[in-house]
Amino acid sequence: MAATAAPRSPATIAPAPPTLAVPLPLAGLLARAVVAGLVAAAVLVPPLLAGSVWQQRIALAAIYAVIGLSVNVLTGHAGQISLGHQAFVGIGAFTSAYLSFRLAAGFPVAVLVAAATGAALAGVLGLAALRIRGLYLALVTLAFGLTAETTLFNWRAFTGGGAGAEAPRPALVGTDLRYSYLCLAVLGLVLLLDWRLVRTKAGRAFVVLRGDERVAATLGVNVTGYKLLAFVLSGLLAGLAGALFAHWSQVVQALDFDFQIALVWVVMAVVGGLRSRAGVVLASAFFALLPTVLPELLTASPVQPPFLNEAVYHVLPPFVAVVLLLLTLILVPGGVGQLLLPVRRWLAGGRLRTGRSAPQAGDGG
Repeated sequence: MAATAAPRSPATIAPAPPTLAVPLPLAGLLARAVVAGLVAAAVLVPPLLAGSVWQQRIALAAIYAVIGLSVNVLTGHAGQISLGHQAFVGIGAFTSAYLSFRLAAGFPVAVLVAAATGAALAGVLGLAALRIRGLYLALVTLAFGLTAETTLFNWRAFTGGGAGAEAPRPALVGTDLRYSYLCLAVLGLVLLLDWRLVRTKAGRAFVVLRGDERVAATLGVNVTGYKLLAFVLSGLLAGLAGALFAHWSQVVQALDFDFQIALVWVVMAVVGGLRSRAGVVLASAFFALLPTVLPELLTASPVQPPFLNEAVYHVLPPFVAVVLLLLTLILVPGGVGQLLLPVRRWLAGGRLRTGRSAPQAGDGG
């Protein structure tokens, strides 16, 4: 009887033979360069033209995008559900505020320690959740986030209690314009790191892990190690975003990190399209701006329905979020990323084609 070959790890499976790339015509290269330049201008020019209010909003949109990407690492890449993400973001925010204001640590040190603290807290949660998945994992992360809200975030010596914790900005990025560009630069770095992640051995292991943990184990994937790595990487990005948020608001409070905002972060990742970086970024920016921009648009509308007033403006953003989530799940399961996929492929040198299939692993840019 012939010997059965041992299962091979995703990292040891021989790659497919390379295909010969067809050079693009000059007109195609120029068209793609123009579109890429317009996208870059749409990101970098608005802070210069906007006032202080919109500079703050642009910075917040970039911070939300980092949070969305942190959820995407855990849920989109590795297939692990988290309903307690506010714990990671909040611990990063309060750590950076405490170090910069109470201990007079430098801004870079405070931000880096905050990111490391978020990674450590996520690692602790990951250790507790290694042997569970699905609904039970969601319940554990939910309980973890709520526990952090009621205990750690109400520790007066650390968070300042109801008065909050001050988080001053350094002089180098003290203006809203400079801080918005700092947040955009951090977002660009996180996008680059996420792009590299999915092309590494860990990224390939996440793909198998997301499909089926038992199959991943038979292929030689260290399921425990890679699940823990997904939690740590997600917590690292969440802690980094929390630090940026603390210095964006300059006074951070426990009410900034409740269960409702954690649900919004999950919804914006789903609406953006799990595993689609561009989709998650756009959806995150939308949800960051929605609570402030929607009431302004309704107030400025020449037609004012009688049931709309200032008392109901605060409930409209959650309602819009739920509607968008339902529409996404029913009509466009791949989210915004599914709609962007033809354009992303075209920018990468492929044909501009459309399809109704949701973006697969590695497709979303």
